Amino acid sequence: MKLDHFKPLTVYTIYIAATPDKVWEALTSAEFSRKYFSGFAVELEPRLGGKFVVRAPDGSEHISGDVFECDPPNKLTVTWNVNWPDLVAKLGTTLVTYEIEQAGEAVRLTMSERHDRSLSDDILSGGRTGWPAILSGLKSLLETGKAPQIKMAPPAQMLEALKAMGIKTP
Repeated sequence: MKLDHFKPLTVYTIYIAATPDKVWEALTSAEFSRKYFSGFAVELEPRLGGKFVVRAPDGSEHISGDVFECDPPNKLTVTWNVNWPDLVAKLGTTLVTYEIEQAGEAVRLTMSERHDRSLSDDILSGGRTGWPAILSGLKSLLETGKAPQIKMAPPAQMLEALKAMGIKTP
């Protein structure tokens, strides 16, 4: 896979009153991620080519991928493939990168979602709705010890666009 074929379509930067090590742990630990990611648990083999899995609260594999870049606690890039029938085949692989940098008394966390092809805003609305809630929960958890429980559902326009492409969704 060539990284230069992937274009950033979604980028978020937040500042968190924490250390780079704590942010890294929150991004890569099932224990932490369950608290800010609506019960979803991140499982990661922190090495190049390692497995990346996000398990739904019921334990099923919701997202799978591989570790593409791993430089603890500075940078992590993973392939991010939602396990819905035909989704990856029709939409391609997604690369998610977390860059963690010290910024004075805070950490600057930049998250980008890159794709190897153009995607409509309707398709991208899923990530653009979900990422702010996930990152806000992570920030709150690290700064206060508690993440807000944010109720979300996939955006209707994304589900309709996927349906029009013949992709089945739960």
